[in-house]
Amino acid sequence: MLSRIAGAVVPALGSLTVTTDTGTAPRPGSVIVANHTSLSDPAVVLAALHRLGVRPTVLATAGLWRIPLLGAALTREGFVPVHRGGPRAAEALDGAAAALAAGGIVLLYPEGGLPVRRDPRETAPGPFRSGVWRLATATGAPVVPLGQAGSRRLVSGGGAKQLAGLLTAPLRRPALHVHVGAPFQLPADRDEALTLVRRAVTDCWRTAASRTGESVPPAPVPAEQTV
Repeated sequence: MLSRIAGAVVPALGSLTVTTDTGTAPRPGSVIVANHTSLSDPAVVLAALHRLGVRPTVLATAGLWRIPLLGAALTREGFVPVHRGGPRAAEALDGAAAALAAGGIVLLYPEGGLPVRRDPRETAPGPFRSGVWRLATATGAPVVPLGQAGSRRLVSGGGAKQLAGLLTAPLRRPALHVHVGAPFQLPADRDEALTLVRRAVTDCWRTAASRTGESVPPAPVPAEQTV
C-alpha cells in the first residue's frame, strides 16, 4: 500500500525519473543500500522502486512507530523498526534476514541519519554504519547500490520551510532522479566492504544528481572509521 501511495503521490510533487545500470530491477534476495538526504527521500525511493516492480521490506527508525496510524501501517506493510543504540538493535537485522530468506528485497539506509545542513543542495553520502556488512555477510545476499537526488528540493530546512516546500512542490515540479547500480557481493573484511559499498552508492548518487542538473564534483570516498 505504501509503495502504491508513494508511486502515485511523488510524481504529483515533482518530475521523477529512474535509471539502472543493468536495465532490470533488483532481484529477490537482494539488499538495496540507499543514500539518505531528506525526510522525503524514502517516499521518492519507494516510488522509483514501485515503478520497477519492487516492493521492498524497509528498515526504518523505530521512532516512526510512535506516530499514530503510521506505526500500524508500517507493521502491516512489513517494515522493520531499527532501535539504535540499545539492546534491541540486533532485532532489525534478524527481521531483515528473515525477509531475505523468504525471497524478499530489503531496503536500508546505512548512514543512520540525515545531514545537518538545511539548504536544498545535494550532499554526498556520509559514513556508513556496519549493519549492511553484517546483514550481507550473514546471509550471502548481494548488495544493490542506489543513489537518489532532488528530494532536498521537496523537503529541507526547518519545519516551516519543509512544509512550505511540500505545499509548493506541485507548482515548482522539482527534478527527482533515482539511479540503481549493479549488484555485487561484499568482501568479508568490514572496512573494505563499507568503503566499497559507500563508494558504489556515492557513484549512483552522482549519476542521479547529474540527471537533476546538480553540479557534483567527483571526489574519492575516504576509508570508513565507524563501528
